[in-house]
Amino acid sequence: MKSFSKKLALITSFVVGISVFDGCARVGNDFNASHVYQIKIGQTTKNDILGMFGSPWRVGLENGVTMWTYGKYTYRAIGETDTKDLVIKFTNDDRVKSYTFNQTTD
Repeated sequence: MKSFSKKLALITSFVVGISVFDGCARVGNDFNASHVYQIKIGQTTKNDILGMFGSPWRVGLENGVTMWTYGKYTYRAIGETDTKDLVIKFTNDDRVKSYTFNQTTD
C-alpha cells in the first residue's frame, strides 16, 4: 500500500508541476500543412499521403470507411489554444475519398 501511495503522490506532483509551470498540454504530432493543398479527391493514394505527412497520429473507421487523422493540439491554461488537424477518408481502393483540414493558427 505504501508503494501505491508513493506512486500516486509522485504522479500528482508531476501533474501539478506541469500545470503550474508550463500551463499547457500537448497532444498529437505536428505535420506539414502546406501539403494539404496537394491532395486530390479520387487521385491521391494512401502511399501519397504517407509520403506527404508520414504515419497518421490516429487511424479509425467511420461506417466502414478507413480514416486517418493527423493532428497537433496545444491547450493552454492562459492564452490561445493552438490546434491543427487533418482527417482523411479513403475509398476501398486506397484513394482519398474526402478530407477535412482545420487550424486555429496560421
